Amino acid sequence: MQIYSPNMLKTFSECEKKYELKYIKKINLPQNAKLFEKGKKIHALAHYYLKGNDITKFLQTLTEEEYSLWQKLLNNEYFQKKYVNSEYNLSARIGDFWFGGRIDALVETDKTYYILDYKTGSTPENPKTDFQTMIYLICADKILEKLWGNNFNLNFVYIDLKNAHNYLVEFTPQSKITYEETLINTIKKITTTNNFSKKPSRCKFCEYNKICNKI
Repeated sequence: MQIYSPNMLKTFSECEKKYELKYIKKINLPQNAKLFEKGKKIHALAHYYLKGNDITKFLQTLTEEEYSLWQKLLNNEYFQKKYVNSEYNLSARIGDFWFGGRIDALVETDKTYYILDYKTGSTPENPKTDFQTMIYLICADKILEKLWGNNFNLNFVYIDLKNAHNYLVEFTPQSKITYEETLINTIKKITTTNNFSKKPSRCKFCEYNKICNKI
């Protein structure tokens, strides 16, 4: 069973050829681990903290910048809400296709739920229409609906730690319809595409550039 992730759909929308190389031909290129180290530390620390584990020793490994980011997250109004789950894999079927991802945390207040996504780098250019927003909200909605019927509210919050800013996306009946249609149409395009075209404007900084040019 193929489960489509936000990264898969983002990649396809950015460059069809890159999607083909990465997800169809399974060509994986090495990445600089240092680029993700800061984010991994903050995510791991948040998970341990929310689970109630002792994080004293973990804090001692943080750099000054990482500690500053952690303090911003610790004092964030949404991060302080009631804990439900963290680092949680969720998936759901929409039409004939499966979608899924891994949420940083789910918190709530009086049956109003918030999916939290911590960003140590850049946040989406358009949070409301980002594939991560759409997939996570749709999947969480289907899970919570089994528990509460329609008696709950659901939102997505991007926590921009670098700029100490929150981007709140409210999940409404209309956005649910729009998101489902967008996701299904995107997958239909992926599954019916015979010629994955290159997007030259994105080639310069693409890690697949050299390989792509040889094919």
